[in-house]
Amino acid sequence: MKKIFIVLLSTIVFQTSCKQTIDDAYLSPNSYSKVPPEQLLPQIISAMAGNYAGHGPLNDMRYIGAYIQNFSFYLPNSVFDAMGYNNSIGDVAQSTWRMHYYDIGQNNQRMMQWAAEENRWHLVGIGKAIEAWSWLTLVDYYGEVIVKEAFNTSLTTFHYDSEEEGYNKVRSTALEALENLNKDAGTDATLAEADKYFYGGNIEKWKKFAYGVLARYYNHFSNKSTYKPDSAIYYADKAMATVDEIASVKFLADNRSATNNFWGPFRSNFGGTATTNPTAIRQSAYIANILNGTNSEFTGVEDPRAWYMLRGNTNGTIVGVESGLGQAVIPAADRPETFFGASQNPTATNASPPNDNNCRFLFRNNSPIPVMTPAEMKFIKSEAAFRKGDKGTALQAFKEGINAHFDMLTTVYNVNIPVGKEITTQVKADYLSNTTVVPVDANALTMSKIMMQKYIAMFGHGILETWLDMRRFHYTDLDAQTGKQVYADFTLNIVMADNQGQYVYRYYPRYNSEYVWNVNELTKIGATKNNYHTKKLWITEP
Repeated sequence: MKKIFIVLLSTIVFQTSCKQTIDDAYLSPNSYSKVPPEQLLPQIISAMAGNYAGHGPLNDMRYIGAYIQNFSFYLPNSVFDAMGYNNSIGDVAQSTWRMHYYDIGQNNQRMMQWAAEENRWHLVGIGKAIEAWSWLTLVDYYGEVIVKEAFNTSLTTFHYDSEEEGYNKVRSTALEALENLNKDAGTDATLAEADKYFYGGNIEKWKKFAYGVLARYYNHFSNKSTYKPDSAIYYADKAMATVDEIASVKFLADNRSATNNFWGPFRSNFGGTATTNPTAIRQSAYIANILNGTNSEFTGVEDPRAWYMLRGNTNGTIVGVESGLGQAVIPAADRPETFFGASQNPTATNASPPNDNNCRFLFRNNSPIPVMTPAEMKFIKSEAAFRKGDKGTALQAFKEGINAHFDMLTTVYNVNIPVGKEITTQVKADYLSNTTVVPVDANALTMSKIMMQKYIAMFGHGILETWLDMRRFHYTDLDAQTGKQVYADFTLNIVMADNQGQYVYRYYPRYNSEYVWNVNELTKIGATKNNYHTKKLWITEP
């Protein structure tokens, strides 16, 4: 009996010891655990572009890029070329929702909470700046969203708030960011490594980022009676101004998918290199024509930036795919290469592999993805000054915006440029002195010139902001000075039947959360209707 007791006791001791080891090694995923707050920052920053799971703005920009005709699809009759939507379990073009509420979401809330507990106000300020940017991106994309109850973990369904409340949240959060960024003196020793792939822990640059969010915010109110152009100018002047201040998500680009640019050839999210891939994306005819000199606003001006941003063809020219028509209608020798450099001419020999050696601009594995740029800030200032009647300031900011975009291309993206197409100091000077582009007389500057040059400067990386710009101008509004469209020559070849002839103004809330769990709230805002996406945003109306 004694022997049996000893065996049982040994078993109990072994089981207890084993249990402790298992619990230590395999913590419950539902248990509360705290980490140094800065360790959450790299994942939060990655979500501002395209994260390890393939979510983030870059995922959505592939589709929204067709709305604004940065891109067109290889095959004709694309839903997105037709300003349509895909509102199903696949959650196509729904990464912006997930980015805000999930990928940044509670991760960022925790980071700020834990940083505040340690009096690390710089880190709180960075979190607030990212949150403000994310709120603005979200509300611009969807219109009515969940604001007040957004991060309430005790709820399973959530009430929607007005668009105005969403924009109010943007402003208050950005101001909170600046308040916290201005609290601490000195540097945070652990922040530089955590922020390695954005601003390297430079707090002064993070302040400029928060100012940039406020510049965007005030600029978005151009159709409202509350529009304050002086505020847009004030914050644009305080935002990023030089190449080293560009707010970009950067990439290590090793042999792991998560460390590579979502748009690079390693991750191959532009449809690969096959000529017959139905999801393959090409440069649109609209952007190509603006840069090749056939758009009516810049007739005859071959923009030297074309070869930094776009792809040529076997004829050695810049041509794009017409929205909705597909590339098959283009003569084979005129079809643009893919963004990974594969020729679309069946008779051509193209042995170049789809790797970084054959890619350029935003489409390399380690290409930084701009979130906000000095060029954008200058064009915001130019538009605001123009609206208030200060044409001299508007023209100067307009010139500085073009110059800043040239500087970004020639400094950051001066890779794999075709021989003989490099932008030199003289090439840039010649372009800026062309009066078709830059008028000598400030009174000859037009809103169309400002917005078309901003469109160029935002190509590829600023798609969501350009979409808001185009919606502010209702896509085809006329320039009062010229009587022509602000966005010269912009037109649609196909429109989705659900649109009932209208343009797209918002996207449907995310299917896998809202239509599954929160459909009653969607009914209240009209999001169960097939034409909800054509309902104009509050910010775009008087």
